[in-house]
Amino acid sequence: MFLNALADTLPHTLGELYKAMKMTMSEAGILTAELDARLILDERCGMDWSRIISDPGYILSDDDINVIAKDLAQRLNGKPLSKIYCKREFWGLEFEVNDDVLDPRPDSETIIDIALKLYTKDAPLRILDMGTGTGCLLIALLSEFPNASGMALDVSDKALAVAKRNAIRHNLDKRTVFLQSDWFEGLDDEERFDLIVSNPPYIRESVIPELEPEVRDFDPILALDGGADGLQAYKKIFSSLSHHLNPQGTGLFEIGYDQKEDVMRLGRESRFSRVNVHPDLAGQPRVVEICCGDK
Repeated sequence: MFLNALADTLPHTLGELYKAMKMTMSEAGILTAELDARLILDERCGMDWSRIISDPGYILSDDDINVIAKDLAQRLNGKPLSKIYCKREFWGLEFEVNDDVLDPRPDSETIIDIALKLYTKDAPLRILDMGTGTGCLLIALLSEFPNASGMALDVSDKALAVAKRNAIRHNLDKRTVFLQSDWFEGLDDEERFDLIVSNPPYIRESVIPELEPEVRDFDPILALDGGADGLQAYKKIFSSLSHHLNPQGTGLFEIGYDQKEDVMRLGRESRFSRVNVHPDLAGQPRVVEICCGDK
């Protein structure tokens, strides 16, 4: 009933439809209403921003309006467009996403930026991505380091299936090994890596009910819940990191904006030789860099 009523309120002319969608989402508190309206029109009707501007009087069909109304209803219910369309861009690459994986986010690209500053493009790196989800971190790194190989770990077999499909999509599956594992537990003792990366769950469990609906209701809780203090994953990672990181290797791990001091403390307690924190483009602490040996 709601869907039919929503479709009935939408204008058929392109320019007016765009305005109506933008206003409806804005009134619902969606901060990205303008961008989302453009993306829906482009995805469903092939109407990009230049077409909206140049041909606002274009008349859309009833079928177009019904499909758009369905997408709009889901968005108003909090579902992000990435989960509606099952895709998201990261590092200029398109990734499949679904309800089994965390949405890749621009903040995580900080890890790729740092790695590119640490290593030359032709470095024959062996890379480990823990809690890989979509595989976006490892796949982005392998796309930048053509001589590198990687291993993707995730405790979720469904997430690993998504990561495998994304690796195949970008022709990187031959350079990647996938392993179901709870952090380091599934690795052989002799496994060593030059670069270990992760975007682990780091949100305090008490905060999860307060998250935006598009995160709280549509990202897997396994990828969000960092325990009572938000630090559970770092404690597990740090306890075995030195055993699986080559002496001259580096660990790069995403952190929450308010976790800098806590994660650095954990690093010092683990007696790592170096613990640095790097900001993202917004200036917020975003990635902790860890070295176990002299570097």
